[in-house]
Amino acid sequence: MTLTDMVGSIQQIQAQLAQLSAVAAPTASPATSAASATSFASALDSASSGAPVRSTTASTDGTTIDAGVTGEDVLAAAKQYEGVPYVFGGESRSGMDCSGLVQKAFADLGVSVPRTSQEQATVGQKVGSLKDAKPGDLIVLNGGDHIAIYAGNDQVLQAPYAGRTVGVEKIWFTDKDVTSIRRVVPSTGADAASVSSTQAAALAQLSDVLGGSTGSGSSGLSLSSLMSSLGTSGASSGTASQLLAARAALAGASS
Repeated sequence: MTLTDMVGSIQQIQAQLAQLSAVAAPTASPATSAASATSFASALDSASSGAPVRSTTASTDGTTIDAGVTGEDVLAAAKQYEGVPYVFGGESRSGMDCSGLVQKAFADLGVSVPRTSQEQATVGQKVGSLKDAKPGDLIVLNGGDHIAIYAGNDQVLQAPYAGRTVGVEKIWFTDKDVTSIRRVVPSTGADAASVSSTQAAALAQLSDVLGGSTGSGSSGLSLSSLMSSLGTSGASSGTASQLLAARAALAGASS
């Protein structure tokens, strides 16, 4: 089944899942089945749109990723605020602080990230060193008290401190001064396309899994291993557990 076929069948699958509210599985109450079905349908929606299917973890809590947005887009969005004065707690053109700039740039692109630099220091994926940083990556400094956006060519875009304005400047620090480097979205369109390709393959596997009567399809994959490939930590993650519960409810409803 192709990605197009998978997307086209989402509504049909969701309709079947909705029926679980009236048909209880042998080991699940109607309320549990309905809740699992809702979570499962939501996960399928995310997968069909190309957005990563995520569990709720400390590293991604409070972050909503819009597939297709790149680090280059983030940098371009942030550059619109060059010249805005630094204001502690600010998050608008009248004034903003370092984390306010980060949140606003992402928000302009439809990506939700937490408000404070300490929270932003946990989102996305960790980048090993400054030499691996790409435009749009977040550079966390001072133990999490300051955050800047990497602009490429050993430069950052930031809201520095009171008396200064948002702007690009040469980095003044080295790796030993960096608390963390975080990549919230793919750095380039090519990277985003690679992610979409990976998820297209995972969706084909998902179709195969759904076709099985015991939780695995002809490929022998389990939902837990599938969810791992989609970006969760496996059966222990909230999303994977919900999918497994929904699949069990489906099997019970169809038996």
